Amino acid sequence: MVRGESGRLYDDFRERGVAAIGWGQLAPTAKPGITRKELTKLYLAAEPQVKLGTAISGASQVWRFINDVATGDYVVTYSPANRTYMLGKVTGPSEYRPQWVDDSMPLVRSVQWQATEIDRDLLSTPTKNSLGSTLTLFLLPDTAAAELLAASAGQPVKEEPESEDAVEAAIDPLADIQSLALERIKDKVSALDWSEMQDLVAGILRAMSYKTQVSPAGPDRGKDIIASPDGFGFENPRIVVEVKHRSGQMGSQAIRSFLGGRHKDDRGLYVSTGGFSKDAFYEADRAAVPLTLWTLDNLVRALVEHYDATDAETKRLMPLKRMYWPA
Repeated sequence: MVRGESGRLYDDFRERGVAAIGWGQLAPTAKPGITRKELTKLYLAAEPQVKLGTAISGASQVWRFINDVATGDYVVTYSPANRTYMLGKVTGPSEYRPQWVDDSMPLVRSVQWQATEIDRDLLSTPTKNSLGSTLTLFLLPDTAAAELLAASAGQPVKEEPESEDAVEAAIDPLADIQSLALERIKDKVSALDWSEMQDLVAGILRAMSYKTQVSPAGPDRGKDIIASPDGFGFENPRIVVEVKHRSGQMGSQAIRSFLGGRHKDDRGLYVSTGGFSKDAFYEADRAAVPLTLWTLDNLVRALVEHYDATDAETKRLMPLKRMYWPA
């Protein structure tokens, strides 16, 4: 697994035909043959304020990227926004690209990515759990790797007992808990049906101090929820919400259709649990009315942020438990 910037570089990986990692302070000198100890010393020299464990972990991932990863190896990356995995094969050695330092991609391996992406919901629970680490680079258990290869070939996935193989542990065993929890919540939210998803979005808006009107099932003329301070849509801001709960990305045409029915004083919120294409984001940016696009990742983060203020109906729909651990 290579996951730059927690998945933010997913589209860049695909468009540029690479897998890449950051650590710009190490990238210029990170060449095959350098030892982990040498990389750790370079890390501490560049950033003396970091903890030794952080330097060791970072240096180890850089070392593995340039030495352990071999041409012909399979590599996988993940998009938290779209909840999809992309599988490819490494086609070249490690390279330093100084022009990509600002993109957090100075160390790259060329990759031939497969066109077909793998939906996280198609994978077994043990495999989803093993893919949950927030490390930038780690080796997958054999069972998870085999399942991804099978899924990429369109073969059905069978639930198997937890494998004894373990993903490489982080230095701090608590470091991944928050990200793992968010992914588990996304799994639960993704399993809701369309009507429940609509009610969940309305519940989050109510927790944000709006009053909501939820459209009944049937033709909605481009709106599922109206949120406003007064509950009638007379007071500004009047937020018109469209909810699409499906696996595929929404494109620019869907955004244009939604915008076509808006008034000049409206504010738009378009929720797509399958994510959005780049053209859709471009269409939203140049819209005549303010429009926000929420992926499943945005939705869950808003739910967690405002969960304490949600009403009993929303908590029954998505019960969560607060957990504390040392800061």
